[in-house]
Amino acid sequence: MLSRLSELLWADWIWFPKGHGWADLKDGDGKVFPKPRDLWATVPIALCFLVIRQIFERTVALPLASLLGVSDKKRVRASPNPVLEAYFCSTSKHPTQSSIESLCKQTGCSVRQVQRWFRRRRNQERPSKLKKFQEASWRFTFYLIAFFAGLAVLVDKPWLYDMRTMWDDFPKMPLLPSQYWYYMIELGFYISLLVSVASDVKRKDFKEQIIHHIATIVLISFSWLVNYIRGGTLVMLVHDASDYLMESAKMFNYAGWRKTCNFIFTLFAAVFIVTRLVILPFWIIYSTCIYPLTLYPPFPGFYFFNGLMLVLQTLHIFWAVLILRMVVKFLPGNDIVEDERSDKEETESDEDGDDHEQREKSKNGHVQNGHTPLNNNHNKMD
Repeated sequence: MLSRLSELLWADWIWFPKGHGWADLKDGDGKVFPKPRDLWATVPIALCFLVIRQIFERTVALPLASLLGVSDKKRVRASPNPVLEAYFCSTSKHPTQSSIESLCKQTGCSVRQVQRWFRRRRNQERPSKLKKFQEASWRFTFYLIAFFAGLAVLVDKPWLYDMRTMWDDFPKMPLLPSQYWYYMIELGFYISLLVSVASDVKRKDFKEQIIHHIATIVLISFSWLVNYIRGGTLVMLVHDASDYLMESAKMFNYAGWRKTCNFIFTLFAAVFIVTRLVILPFWIIYSTCIYPLTLYPPFPGFYFFNGLMLVLQTLHIFWAVLILRMVVKFLPGNDIVEDERSDKEETESDEDGDDHEQREKSKNGHVQNGHTPLNNNHNKMD
């Protein structure tokens, strides 16, 4: 039964246009084609990336952070309180007004003391600026190298300039050594990102990032299996073209180099819009979704590949909205561009302002939905 299921799953008509199949991808006459077993190489590559990242962050990113003047503000730790700690860990990090009053009775603390405790406790869990700088430095380094390596791989390929040629002689397109390593390294890196996501800085688009990583891994793997490698290399190049700019803008943001950060972010926004909202949909997706219909009748693998492409494009539109919101806030002359995706660390001055606001509203009988109007500002450049 399992063999029949496997035969059905890997049937030629599912993954290839009519008249073609897996037999076309057998090595011969000095030509080498991608094979499913090749993808196992990405596992040790991903593990290597995880190890190299730890070494890089300690030996390169930390000295670089010191050189650029990246430092963390001293955080006041919340005093030990078993009752408040239990509520924080098991119920909510943002207690309601009624919950605060109940906790006051249980602990003998004032409302202000409970609010201060939760504020400090939340700050303890927020990643430090130094950690975020290390993460941004690692990604900047990889994306920068990957982008120029991708250019080197593709600069002499005709499908970089005329994307319709990516279908010439499909699927009997031999695999080049440069394409093999470009694929294995990119896929290994994205697998390492997915593995490390639990320990990386969590942002408001955490779920979208997970979806993006999974869709990218599946897309790269699938394009390898059915020899959509020419299109796959173009997609990877387009993604790497702007990512290193964003990571470098973050690095200068953490270092407090405001003018440099603003300039790089503006450049990033322009490159992102051009590559992700113009080149990707109107050139690459057109060449994978519309143009092939003039050559072959559609088949299930065609729909699957382009479905993943559309998932990525939807995420790009989502992120483009966030980027444009940041650009709009930057244009009037804000001191620094900040990322919409990260929470702002709450300060004691925030707390004093909130306490004053709460006292004023309590006098006037104004309570918002039964909740204390706690500060919920957001920082934007993670």
